[in-house]
Amino acid sequence: MRKRIIDSNLQDRASQNEVWLNVEDLADVEVTSEDKAHPIESALLPGPPSGWRAAASGKQTIRLLFSRPQPLRRVRLDFAEPNVERTQEYVLRWSEDGGKSFREIVRQQWNFSPQGATTETEIHDVELPAVTVLELSIIPDTSGGNAIASLEQLRVA
Repeated sequence: MRKRIIDSNLQDRASQNEVWLNVEDLADVEVTSEDKAHPIESALLPGPPSGWRAAASGKQTIRLLFSRPQPLRRVRLDFAEPNVERTQEYVLRWSEDGGKSFREIVRQQWNFSPQGATTETEIHDVELPAVTVLELSIIPDTSGGNAIASLEQLRVA
């Protein structure tokens, strides 16, 4: 048996050094709503993320519509909720035919708590050869409350 001790921060460093796609040049964006103070560009463009926030409560959808099919190998999502205890669910899907049909990548729930977990970072390693649409749907409160969906950062590589 061969054994090595690895750095526990290896994955974090790898994702920090990732070369993310410039979605500003590669895609149009559709969003169900946005707070004027927190537009979707704040979550998608390079630089320090200040995040997107919906203008209304309830389910929200963000779609990246690529002008040419893009191979994707990684999707990073960062969420933050420092104030409200809630269970959020998100679904990440992709299409290779311009949105006529979709395939689910992941469906996941997360419990936010001001006294505990206030942030969620998910890195999904994928092998998608020709993505024309990447769709993120967020249900900010699965109990049906009035929580507002938000997204600190969405990056694709």
